[in-house]
Amino acid sequence: MAKKMRGANIKRKTTETDISGKLVIDGAGKTAIDTGIGFLNHMLTLFAFHGLFDLTLKAKGDLKVDMHHTNEDVAICLGKAFKAALGDCKGIKRYGSREVPMDLAAAKVMIDIGGRYAFVWKVPPYSGTSAAEGYAIDDGKDFLDTFAKNANINLHAEVYSGRDTHHVLEAIFKALGIALDEATQIDARRKGVPSTKGTID
Repeated sequence: MAKKMRGANIKRKTTETDISGKLVIDGAGKTAIDTGIGFLNHMLTLFAFHGLFDLTLKAKGDLKVDMHHTNEDVAICLGKAFKAALGDCKGIKRYGSREVPMDLAAAKVMIDIGGRYAFVWKVPPYSGTSAAEGYAIDDGKDFLDTFAKNANINLHAEVYSGRDTHHVLEAIFKALGIALDEATQIDARRKGVPSTKGTID
């Protein structure tokens, strides 16, 4: 019997953005991503590739104003897609953690898919002092915070070293992909929901 692939369609249309796509958790890291923000495309491609998620994403936003609405709405869509794809969370490992170096930058991301939102951002003020292709360190922070809120998970991100915004964010997004892959994996020993409450919502 073929294994059921956990996935969700992505669709959001507002006066500011029009976003569509598909997420497959049990994928192979295949991507087709066009958010209109080149650097965000790069980060999400790395995230999906290292997390082994299949992700197609097409976004049209009011980039003539700025990138904020598109950045935020893509994060909303991705967070909701993971929540929908995981469903009742039966059998998942729930927790994931990974440290990733990127040249002189190094970061750690910890995940708990426990049905509660929390976001912790420990990034020294010297990290990411300049924008990477117009994408600032705070844009990455806002993206991850919004993603965690809509996925309804705990997400802790900590940067140990690095001054180059590109490398700092690359280390974070790679670590996020790998940690989330670990947390969403099915543990064959777990027959139900990984919570003593008996539910994750």
